[in-house]
Amino acid sequence: MARNIRKGDLVQVIAGKGRKEKLTGKVLRILTKENRVLVEGVNVRRKNIKPTQANPQGGVVDKEMPIHISNVAPVADGKPTRVRFENRKDGSKVRIAVRTGQVIGTELRKARD
Repeated sequence: MARNIRKGDLVQVIAGKGRKEKLTGKVLRILTKENRVLVEGVNVRRKNIKPTQANPQGGVVDKEMPIHISNVAPVADGKPTRVRFENRKDGSKVRIAVRTGQVIGTELRKARD
């Protein structure tokens, strides 16, 4: 299945916790086997860390936890949008925001020489 979201994209939460606040953030990582994404500043949990040699103090750390990829949508002009894929005449493949018609991110496939 084609992935509409890639690492580095700006996304907005459209379902689940954070939907009412319209939380947005940058995708830090995609977990393909679990169909989940890590989004900066979304689904933050507090985690207790034991003291170690690297961190002798220990303490409490805020950590982003993954959310399902279907609960986020790419953002175009501040609003969530669907994504369309387009094959261009030069052989390149790009993602296009349905709402605005703009290209999202970089090419998925380079143009033929």
